[in-house]
Amino acid sequence: MSRVRGRGRKGWLPAFRDAMLFKTAYAYGLRRNDTRMLDTADFGRNPEGAEFGEYGVCYVRHGKAKKGSPPKRRSVLTVWEWSVEILDQWISEVGPAMRHADGPALWPSERGRRVGLQRLDSRFAAYRDDLGLDAVLDFHSLRRSYFTHLIEDGWDACVSSDFRTRTLRRALDATVEAALTPARRAL
Repeated sequence: MSRVRGRGRKGWLPAFRDAMLFKTAYAYGLRRNDTRMLDTADFGRNPEGAEFGEYGVCYVRHGKAKKGSPPKRRSVLTVWEWSVEILDQWISEVGPAMRHADGPALWPSERGRRVGLQRLDSRFAAYRDDLGLDAVLDFHSLRRSYFTHLIEDGWDACVSSDFRTRTLRRALDATVEAALTPARRAL
């Protein structure tokens, strides 16, 4: 990031924002509006996943609702360590350099307080096309990939928060135990 910033290229900051935004949408299986409406305060600690620090839970306050109903709130647990790293980098280092970073929005635009839905679609399409990916891919593909990868990793994507918390704790503990086992044998 410092290398790109140091070159002084125009547009590096919005491009970096887009990368962090798309990664966050995938990391938590978020819809477009879920992602767009995130504020910096929408992350918190998960007591069962202390290793994720301040980014153990993503609180979605503007989730998809039934017609005529208020936005549906939900919380999504952090499952990948890399998501903590990108959020921390964005919130503490890069995001504050955005022109409208003084507001609560996690993803300010170059011209306003919050990135727009059409901007999310157009930027995703531009990156997809530049990479030569299939035109059938859209922003929602990140959400579908999130759930697919959870299922492939043995998670049940349609379970309660309590179950996900217990499952996450078991998986993290097993990973730590597996990493420490060779070191214990050496003693």
